[in-house]
Amino acid sequence: MKLYTATRAPNPRRVLMFMAEKGISGIDLVTIDLNAGEHKAPAYQAKVPVSRVPALELDDGRVLSETRAICTYLEGLYPRNPLMGADFEERAFIEMHDRRVEWYWLLPIANCVRHTHPGLATLEKPQFPDFGQSQGQKVREGARWLDTALSAQDWIAGERFTIADITAFCALEFARLMKFHAGEEGYGALQAWRDRVAARESARAM
Repeated sequence: MKLYTATRAPNPRRVLMFMAEKGISGIDLVTIDLNAGEHKAPAYQAKVPVSRVPALELDDGRVLSETRAICTYLEGLYPRNPLMGADFEERAFIEMHDRRVEWYWLLPIANCVRHTHPGLATLEKPQFPDFGQSQGQKVREGARWLDTALSAQDWIAGERFTIADITAFCALEFARLMKFHAGEEGYGALQAWRDRVAARESARAM
């Protein structure tokens, strides 16, 4: 199999961190240069019509895109150390938390960075700085919600590390590009959680 990825992008990093947590190896990594527009090249668009990374090319030639779908497939292939739940009930609650993080934390961070950071101007045409700044306010709202939750429990979805923590961590690391630092903004529990995740070996996968 081949995993099409991109340096520093949060969604490819989510898959790489997921793989590292599960000890998955043997998948070839193919780096797509987003700034050079390689994700819009005809050869890549033939595999992934929406021109996004990551994407997982299976041995039979089919291609899975979308981070959650790729992780679901890998979880099925490598069920040990389940990061998406051991039974239907746990899977449902972990997915709820992961979706919340993805939509109400990662998405505003990505929107803020894409529309305010000059380095992303080649990817986001046109940029809308006012929209980006408004998304930055939503990031702070998400930070308050996560900080409150993590004041009562160690991990995003409850008692153990899951895919929801991977999504939240990769989002928070990407938020550096909008100069957001949880501890400096008073979110102590969120910062302590971030530091625990950063100490895991999988956090170095990127």
